[in-house]
Amino acid sequence: MARVKRAVNAHKKRRVILERAKGYRGQRSRLYRKAKEQLLHSFVYSYGDRRKRKGDFRRLWIQRINAASRANGLTYNRLIQGLKAAEIQVDRRMLADLAVTDGAAFAALVQLAKNALPADTSAPLKASA
Repeated sequence: MARVKRAVNAHKKRRVILERAKGYRGQRSRLYRKAKEQLLHSFVYSYGDRRKRKGDFRRLWIQRINAASRANGLTYNRLIQGLKAAEIQVDRRMLADLAVTDGAAFAALVQLAKNALPADTSAPLKASA
């Protein structure tokens, strides 16, 4: 039976790891073991950050909506409350896009939300006993 020599496979495996670690700093891009460890960590970071990105974008949208709604005389909280009261179903992504690209349409939505809000919200709610 022929002897199996694995040099080609081993070199290919190491070359692929080092190619994937190309942009890393120092030994992490040059030494196989360090590069392999860093790649494993990189995969963990990328997996977690793909999930984190969703929350990051939601926070960004909320900041943009809040800034634009305050410019139109309403806070973010009251805007969302007014839109729900007016039964307008617009998600935060679309609202943020409107706030950035089409200020007039956003101002119209803010006005609809203002009209749908109850007149005096600072008064305490009456307990139904």
